[in-house]
Parts: sequence; C-alpha cells; structure tokens
Amino acid sequence: MGADLQGSLFGAVGEPALGALGDIRRTELGLGAWVDVLPGWLGGADEVYGRLAGEVPWQAERRQMYDRVVDVPRLLCFYGEDVPLPLGVLDEARDALSAYYADELGEPFRTAGLCFYRDGKDSVAWHGDRIGRGDREDTMVAILSVGEPRVLALRPRPGSGQAVGSTVRYPLGHGDLIVMGGSCQRTWEHAIPKAAGHVGPRISIQFRPRGVR
Repeated sequence: MGADLQGSLFGAVGEPALGALGDIRRTELGLGAWVDVLPGWLGGADEVYGRLAGEVPWQAERRQMYDRVVDVPRLLCFYGEDVPLPLGVLDEARDALSAYYADELGEPFRTAGLCFYRDGKDSVAWHGDRIGRGDREDTMVAILSVGEPRVLALRPRPGSGQAVGSTVRYPLGHGDLIVMGGSCQRTWEHAIPKAAGHVGPRISIQFRPRGVR
C-alpha cells in the first residue's frame, strides 16, 4: 500500500520533525465553532506516510446502512488511551497539542484514530464526532494529515441556524494540521468527499480527548 504517493518536496526532506504551533491561524466559523489550521506542521511527512501505510495493522470494516451491510470506504485503526502510537513523532505531536491547548481544552488528548484514504473513491460522509461527550460539550479534535492532499469540508449542521451555503473546504496533506474546536462537533459537520480523477493516498491521524469519538 502507498506506492502511488506523489511526494512533496517539503514533506520528503529530512527526518520527521514538528514545527512551532505558535504559527497556527484561527478562523471563527460561527455558532461558537472555530478551526485552527497550520500547513506543514510535520516536516518529513512523506516518510511518516510510508511508515504508517506499511506498518499499521489496518482494518477493513463493514457497517449496517439502512437495510444492507456495506464496506466502509477507507481503512481504519484506533489507538486507545495508554496505547503507544506506531511512531514516536505521533506521541510527540499528541503531547505538543495537549500542552498548547491545555488552557482552552482543560485536559490532554488521549486517543488517536487513523484513517487510510487509498484513492479518490475512499471517503467519509458528513458527520460530527458526537459519540460521547462531543454531543453535549465543547471539545476539540486535532487532525494531522500525511500523504496527498484531500479536501476536508465543513458545513453548518442542519437546523443549527447557520446560513445555508456556508461550507468551507481545506485541502490537507503532507503534514498539515487542522484543529476543530469550540462547538464545532455539535453545530457543524465535516466530511472527506469522494474525488474524481487520479487522487493519491492520504492518511489522517485524529487526536481526541477522553470520551470523544
């Protein structure tokens, strides 16, 4: 897996290393939701992609969809609390995010969910991370992307009162970071839409606090 990755000049240089979080930029979405974005936070991201693609025990899942069972259009792997992550730089990333957002979040990031989007046919539908505390409390989900960029789209949750047509899109890959905070999981939805044409593979690492999925 992962042979089709078109490496970026920036992402392919040197050993994996994290940049400074002080350069992150915040955008207020409305309804108490916001996103922080930092392109290229992880240097050497293509090396990280290659290791994760080849070494993570990826799982193909099937889920009930109305009256039938369908394949989940991506590969998955979940690392719970106190489980070492597959690469040390991911533990460093989780610790750095926990320290940076300590005052706002009030707790550390505890878990990591990995998703492998192998090509443009792989996707995730509109949703919020509202299993557990995310359904009733403000929280944060931090996503680090490696591999080829894919669009992460956000739109107001239907019935939230936000204007229709407020969808925003972020192409994320090659070490880019996005953090969704405030009421984002309750009042907005996010998705990775399917993409036409040749689309290279991408892996996302989603860091979450305890009790948020």
